[in-house]
Amino acid sequence: MNEDIRVPEVRCTGDDGTNYGIISTRDAQQTADDLGLDLVLIAPDAKPPVAKIMDYGKFKYQQEKKKKEAKKNQKVIVVKEVKFSVKIAENDINYKVKHAIEFLQKGYHVKCRVFLKGREMAHPEAGAEVLEKVWPMLEEYGDRDGLPKQEGRFVNMMVLPKKD
Repeated sequence: MNEDIRVPEVRCTGDDGTNYGIISTRDAQQTADDLGLDLVLIAPDAKPPVAKIMDYGKFKYQQEKKKKEAKKNQKVIVVKEVKFSVKIAENDINYKVKHAIEFLQKGYHVKCRVFLKGREMAHPEAGAEVLEKVWPMLEEYGDRDGLPKQEGRFVNMMVLPKKD
């Protein structure tokens, strides 16, 4: 930007669309100073490099404003986690599934996890069986995001809320 530009000549354009052509960097800087604006290098790798005469402070402000607007329109995805174990009782499964259904109805994503302890690590399919038992209870409230898969000591399954 401005005096930090170290190339002999640039292809220069104005903020209002004016095309100055290929001119020396010194002339471009002089034109920018006369207009009370900044000379900003847009494409330094081009032959010759492209520079633009603009109000850099205003440009940065508009970029920040666009970022904030994009962030405002962004939807935050909340992931709730429901943990099971391999040796879980049927009534405990029903209780935890009830909570998972509440989360899905509120529009949250639900991660169902089975923690494998000690020797259970040798048989991760037992954790997948628990999740396969849970899935039919959640089926009418959400969509499964893939089959249960092992990640370290856990067997995980994601359930997304149904689209209306």
